[in-house]
Amino acid sequence: MIKKLISKLFTPRAPRPILGVKRHAPLRVPKEKHGIDRRLVSRHAIKVCDVLHEHGYEAYIVGGAVRDLIVGAQPKDFDIATNATPEQIQPLFRRARIIGRRFRLVHVVFGQEIIETSTFRASGTDEQTTDEHGRILRDNVFGTLEEDAARRDFTLNALYYDPATEIVIDYHNGVADLQKKVVGIIGDPAKRYREDPVRMLRCMRFAAKLGLTIAPATKAPIRDMAHLIENVPASRLFDEMLKMLTCGHALDCLRRLRAEGLHKGMLPLLDVVLEQPGGEQFVKLALERTDVRVRSGKSISPSFLFAALLWQQVNQRWQQHQAAGELPIPALGQAVDSVLDDQTEKLAIQRRFVSDMREIWFMQPRFERRQGKSAWRMLEQPRFRAACDFLQLRAATGEVDSVLAQWWMDLADAGDAERAAMLEDLARQPRASGDAPARKRRRRSKPKTHPAGGEGGAAPAGAE
Repeated sequence: MIKKLISKLFTPRAPRPILGVKRHAPLRVPKEKHGIDRRLVSRHAIKVCDVLHEHGYEAYIVGGAVRDLIVGAQPKDFDIATNATPEQIQPLFRRARIIGRRFRLVHVVFGQEIIETSTFRASGTDEQTTDEHGRILRDNVFGTLEEDAARRDFTLNALYYDPATEIVIDYHNGVADLQKKVVGIIGDPAKRYREDPVRMLRCMRFAAKLGLTIAPATKAPIRDMAHLIENVPASRLFDEMLKMLTCGHALDCLRRLRAEGLHKGMLPLLDVVLEQPGGEQFVKLALERTDVRVRSGKSISPSFLFAALLWQQVNQRWQQHQAAGELPIPALGQAVDSVLDDQTEKLAIQRRFVSDMREIWFMQPRFERRQGKSAWRMLEQPRFRAACDFLQLRAATGEVDSVLAQWWMDLADAGDAERAAMLEDLARQPRASGDAPARKRRRRSKPKTHPAGGEGGAAPAGAE
């Protein structure tokens, strides 16, 4: 009885009118025209589609995976769109869970791979919950394949690949746009950006990552609507910023953000950083090195990236505090706190990343001390390698002595025996001007004991 009721509620119906989008039959693009190699498709994504097909549902690989396969890139993940509801999908798989409030969907788990499976959603309905700016807050109204394609943001993301027939269903000429290297939004651009301002950021990222131009009508409203980014939750902005910095074209992304004024809602310090002497060179070098690592398939550290983006401002305030009479370490602490306070109002950098950033920054003055046990203690620090790489950036821009930076990098790459030899050799040399003397720890005088205890008596167990 319950199954019949659910089936009746979600039986496919005639598509409702879609605001700002013309209805027409979709293109069914065959393999010889879209060029997707089925061997590059996740076998788990194919399995999810097969299982849904076996139970009478439609199912397609959708969105970014299809886009990347067409342009010859390897997708990071695979998403599925279907006319089955979350409650109908979950029982079909051994490991599946329903997640989300704004968008309810199912995560189907295969070992380390998660196949995100969502139900077709309606577009432009009165049942959507929006805020005063038009941003959609809640969207769990299920719809048809045509409606689902219309509610997607860009034509290059509204593509549906059926691994069984190897056909791409294309309602909005997304395949043609990819072949023409154009980013185009679906529907009225101003309305779509108001629904979700993050679409403006995604537009910049797709253009930078795929080497595309932005269609004039798609680009036209962005500068005037850039202020809407301030209405997006900081945690969501952080996620999008991380995607930009790790897409392999981070520098181009930041340039595009700045050109359209979008950075003010995410990195308000970017203008200040890029206008400082050496600031643009430092950020450019950091992002270029990161892009090279991403393109070569190497791992990167988000903490390192954000530390690099904000360092020039930290360094400037650090120098100001020292000029005012503060000691180096307390001055650095004040500089770090003030920059992070300014930045986290816009971009909610996760605590674990902030902790790593602080370690990287606070290790920089310690590189100036190589004598005694200082170097060995540095080697034991969890973020030593990241801090050492950061020191290389500073040396490359002339901020610190390149000889000192190279010595630390050689020490980082050496084995234990070689490290010991390097430090012994350093100890025999006259102290270099860049080597600050190691601080001697003051030994406390042993407290006098009194027979009756009390003031001046024996210290409690565990105290020095």
